[in-house]
Amino acid sequence: MYKRPIHAMLMKRVQEKRRFIQVLSGPRQTGKTTIARQVLDDVAMPTHYGTADEPALKDRSWIEQQWETARTLARAAGRKQNALLVLDEIHKIPGWSETVKRLWDEDSSAHNPLRVVLLGSSPLLVWKGLTESLSGRFELIPVTHWSFAEMQAAFGWSLEQYIYYGGYPGAASLLPDRERWARYVADALIETSISRDILLMTRVDKPALLRRLFELGCSYSGQVLSYQKMLGQLHDAGNTTTLAHYLELLQAAGMLAGLHKYAGQKVRQRASSPKFLVLNNALMTALSSLTLETIRQDGEAWGRWVETAVGSTLFNGIIGKGISLFYWQGSNREVDFVLSRGKDIVAIEVKSSRKKDNLPGMEAFSNEFKVKRKLLVGGQGIPMENFFLTPPEQWIA
Repeated sequence: MYKRPIHAMLMKRVQEKRRFIQVLSGPRQTGKTTIARQVLDDVAMPTHYGTADEPALKDRSWIEQQWETARTLARAAGRKQNALLVLDEIHKIPGWSETVKRLWDEDSSAHNPLRVVLLGSSPLLVWKGLTESLSGRFELIPVTHWSFAEMQAAFGWSLEQYIYYGGYPGAASLLPDRERWARYVADALIETSISRDILLMTRVDKPALLRRLFELGCSYSGQVLSYQKMLGQLHDAGNTTTLAHYLELLQAAGMLAGLHKYAGQKVRQRASSPKFLVLNNALMTALSSLTLETIRQDGEAWGRWVETAVGSTLFNGIIGKGISLFYWQGSNREVDFVLSRGKDIVAIEVKSSRKKDNLPGMEAFSNEFKVKRKLLVGGQGIPMENFFLTPPEQWIA
């Protein structure tokens, strides 16, 4: 079975002498549980796995029971023996972080070398618990959507397949039946992420609006759309503050981002119209009736899919690496994507057959900001496949 690079990182951390709670957090169907189970199989120590994602209601007593089971395994293996405890879907237990903190501190005081891995598919709630109770005790390992390199290594996918079908490994076997594949993505991924990771865990006063905003974002992925235009297309949309909040929730769930315009000043960046970006092309494909053959023959449509794949590759690839992703627009000129880290700026233009309302703005952007590197992806620039196989942080190194 294919092992993601995160597997090696987690293996190393749970075996290190210094102890931290390892937290794997990210969207659904990205392989968090599989990674943890692979590590459970590979480590040379007693292990215990428990999941809160079961029909029976779990409470904080369940965490204590699982923890004590792991402690018992460690004691049975010998004095001061390491043991590994994995708790899945931990965010579903109210007050989980306070209980984990108490148990972890008990083991630290008693010099019990228990290793703990927590998994969660609701990044908002996981991060809230970590920052409120577990400061200084954890290391976060973001588990992002699968890259082209990973889908190619695991399933032999071509770049064309990746751009159209996105990167959900669980749906890969359904490719021969496009309709079945689309239903799986819509029901098991889109609806489950919205209903269980957003609506069930976070207060949302207008759930129908959140769903319509996601659909709108899929239709306009790769395009800048002002909040006022969104209000004009969404019924009962309330105000721009509500839309901005719902877009943040969708981004936290790994579904849809709203990129800010690069302006060199964070206040101006946040006030800009967002550029919609679907974070896994499978999501927009599943909601579209267009087949791969139809899209390939339509330069405008294929260009949207290509630009979205480029943007999502950048977005997912820089998570946790101190790099930010923007777009830029001014005077009918546009730069598709801007990578920023400290004072370093990399401007990226995507060359596809898509006709854009704005003209390329690399020169205008360079006149306004000091650019470290200017990249053209596709056309006479970096070959598409080379771009997708290169870790995004290398472009700004």
